[in-house]
Amino acid sequence: MSRPVRVLMWIVGLAIAAYLIVLALLWAQQGRLIYPAPTAITPPTGGFEQVTYRTSDGLDLAAGYRAGEPGKPTILYFHGNGADWVSSVVATDRLVPSGYGVLAAEYRGYRGNPGTPHEDGLYRDGRAALAFLANRGIAETDIVIVGNSIGSGVAVQMAREIDPMALVLISPFTSLADLVAEKFRWLPTSLLLRDRYDNAGKLAGVRSDILILHGDADSLIPHDHSLRLAAASSRAEVQIFPGVGHDLAWHDAAEEAVISFLQEPIYHERTP
Repeated sequence: MSRPVRVLMWIVGLAIAAYLIVLALLWAQQGRLIYPAPTAITPPTGGFEQVTYRTSDGLDLAAGYRAGEPGKPTILYFHGNGADWVSSVVATDRLVPSGYGVLAAEYRGYRGNPGTPHEDGLYRDGRAALAFLANRGIAETDIVIVGNSIGSGVAVQMAREIDPMALVLISPFTSLADLVAEKFRWLPTSLLLRDRYDNAGKLAGVRSDILILHGDADSLIPHDHSLRLAAASSRAEVQIFPGVGHDLAWHDAAEEAVISFLQEPIYHERTP
């Protein structure tokens, strides 16, 4: 074997070894990449009280709650990545003055909560939040489930499990698997990814009416994910906001769209 061939084979072998090391690191560290959970704890704000509820696997999670006015629905808000429940207070600051109650749900591993976040765990966290509202005497049909970004995955799953008043998705993805595959086309993400959050596959099973909001300048989750989600359910309405990025949830226009949606006549006489 000639020296140039040996050098080429050495380079190829080195490249393959480096690639495999990258795959191994991504497999091992994907939880930290998907869930960059903040641990800093700031005091409750906006008239919210800190409450605690227990998950089915024994974790006590701290979250934020503010009761609504009599006869008004309660927003169950699942925040996005890199945030915590206090950010949900900001994202609902126009809904609260309109009389809506808000449970700003929190996840395991976030904001000092015990546990490590993963898909099944976040579903358990969502069910615990629903149980908290049930214990407060709030009926399923008086709950509006809202999910922002990765919170859309929890919101869709919870909306499949109960019959809420409505489901609102802000800057959602069709699935985490789709999104990661788009971002890392050079990786076998279908083999690596443990958590998938298949929103598109689940949405047809949601019986409630659905509002989907997305900014067309979103560089993290392209807005065509919302267009594809809207096509997956005859109950879905989609609104695209020109020039708005992934921070749509904190824009007044997003909250105003939710208020307008919930005030439509359909909610005075629900469709079957």
